[in-house]
Amino acid sequence: MDVTEVANDLFAEQADLDAMCAVMDVADWELATPSPGWAIRDQIGHLAYFDDAAAIAITDEPGFADLKRTLLAAYGSDGATEEMTLGRYRAMSGGELLEAWRADRNRLAEAAATLSNESRVEWFGPSMGSKSFLTARLMEVWAHGQDVADTLGASRTPSDRLRHIAQLGFITRGWSYINRGLPVPESALRVELTAPSGDRWTFGPDDATEHVVGPAEDFCLVVTQRRHVDDTGLELQGDDARAWMEIAQAFAGGASDGPAAKG
Repeated sequence: MDVTEVANDLFAEQADLDAMCAVMDVADWELATPSPGWAIRDQIGHLAYFDDAAAIAITDEPGFADLKRTLLAAYGSDGATEEMTLGRYRAMSGGELLEAWRADRNRLAEAAATLSNESRVEWFGPSMGSKSFLTARLMEVWAHGQDVADTLGASRTPSDRLRHIAQLGFITRGWSYINRGLPVPESALRVELTAPSGDRWTFGPDDATEHVVGPAEDFCLVVTQRRHVDDTGLELQGDDARAWMEIAQAFAGGASDGPAAKG
């Protein structure tokens, strides 16, 4: 897949979340979301900040190096990171925040247009290939968009854009263990997913004895820690498949736990 295709899917995912936010009333912006301490406004502020940071990372390497150094220095300080990333957006009204996010993601769109398939982009962890970089942004907007939808009690129509997130979820299996200081299982594992379109997506060797099978949307909800695996339609075969699905984490940052099973 070409980097332009990934970028277009990212922009489509952003537009879907924008449409959900555009019809919210003033009070909706202040509703508490599943992320502790975060209202809907913070979900959108987070996306806005990091879309702007992504644009800087693509177009201004020295500027991004300064931003990265400042933000990482604040990491672990009580409230400093949130103030740096969300403070400006928390001072805005909901309408102002939505316009700010639109401006920030427009800057990202302009920057993304300069990327080739061979480009690499510096980020807060290791540098990333251009397609992986934009896939990570797509995963972020989809996952935080799920928090917004859950808060509003809204349903979203899944699309085959989920393939990007599903693939990211599969290739970060090892990371989910390394991030927790755990040994990575040597077992081969196969993921077989049914796409929203009805297509079948598969990852991993045919002869694997460990399997994760089911709807692509459910898999994406688990690897982004928006649902517990037991609250989805996923079928697991093998102890290693279950162990992974209980700690799966497709995003960077410290190890975190998803929601507990409702049952």
